[in-house]
Amino acid sequence: MILTTFPPMGVYETLFKFADATNKYMGDPGTHPWAQGYPLTSQIPGGPPMPTSVTLGPLDLKYPKATGEQPMLEAIVNYYNEFYDAGITTDNVAVFAGGRPAIFATLAFLLEDTTVALEETEYTPYYDVLNVLNRKVHLIQSNAENRFTPAPDQYDIDPLDGTSATFLVKSNPCNPTGVTLKGEALRALVQKFSGAKQGALIDEAYEFFGDGEPESAMRYIDNIDDTNLFVIGAATKGLQAPGLRIGWAIASKEHIEIFRNYSSFGMGGVSRASQLMATEMLEPTRVAWARKSICEFYAMQRERYGKGLAEAGLELFTGGGGFYHWGRLPGGLTGDEFNERLFKHEAGILPGRLCDMARAAEGPSQLDPFIRFSFGPLAAESFDEDMDILSKVFAN
Repeated sequence: MILTTFPPMGVYETLFKFADATNKYMGDPGTHPWAQGYPLTSQIPGGPPMPTSVTLGPLDLKYPKATGEQPMLEAIVNYYNEFYDAGITTDNVAVFAGGRPAIFATLAFLLEDTTVALEETEYTPYYDVLNVLNRKVHLIQSNAENRFTPAPDQYDIDPLDGTSATFLVKSNPCNPTGVTLKGEALRALVQKFSGAKQGALIDEAYEFFGDGEPESAMRYIDNIDDTNLFVIGAATKGLQAPGLRIGWAIASKEHIEIFRNYSSFGMGGVSRASQLMATEMLEPTRVAWARKSICEFYAMQRERYGKGLAEAGLELFTGGGGFYHWGRLPGGLTGDEFNERLFKHEAGILPGRLCDMARAAEGPSQLDPFIRFSFGPLAAESFDEDMDILSKVFAN
């Protein structure tokens, strides 16, 4: 073996176990993909039609530009300037093959003397990336004791020994909990990490999926060129197009230049065909329609599945964003044990331990009794069947 070894990211660990148990891929027809972090990729009730084709010319078969094609960059800039008065230009945007590559690149190129801060309960790949990169990590309390909602002063973080800067990594809305910072609370967080020896990566994959109007940290950044702030977005969730593998980072011009240089040797740009379709989906009228309809449909789904899960026996801690329910199983049952029961019904959830940023490689996790239930890919008409399966499994 000449390569460093590491396990698959948490969601994929669950998918592989599901495949071993059922000989199917979670998400195949007839399965119940409650562990999956993707939205419906068909037209939602009241939402815009989904594109079905893209027209390519000879120029679209050439190599893409290192940080994104101009129409794609302009569409992203226009979006944030229109809805959040962001005051950015195309020099503040880099396009990646999804949100995760943007997150990985940002964390990979942090200076070595940086403390990375993140909450104890967070998006599963953060754990894997930070371990692979061997980053020094400060964990912020986020557990049942504080209902997975850190107090503002818990973000007052001093650099760890051997470091001189702090860098926050935060999903907002949080994956898996749905806890969301908005308004003045989000403004305060942005200001806290806007100093010279501070910075933050705000992962806004679930921007469209909050109660009320969608929200972005970009609304509260006065001049991103004066900060070490990175706002990550993608076509994956709100635009309902995870298969396009289109994401982006918004940052200072100096940081975007670094991403451009990285792309020149490490990525080679992003598919021009995918960028064409994503650009079409960011057309102003369509994206305004999507923001409204996604928010309304998934708020309805959050409410009905919340009631159903609570009645089935789950103790919910879910916030007001995302398309997950986050809860504690009854009777000391663990997420892994719950999945063993669910697999018999060709269903599965994400065990909470995989969202535990403090977990050891082996041994118990404080999040063993918790699960992340995804209603993202579920059609409205699947609710009764879903609840029937859950009632049977909880009754075992």
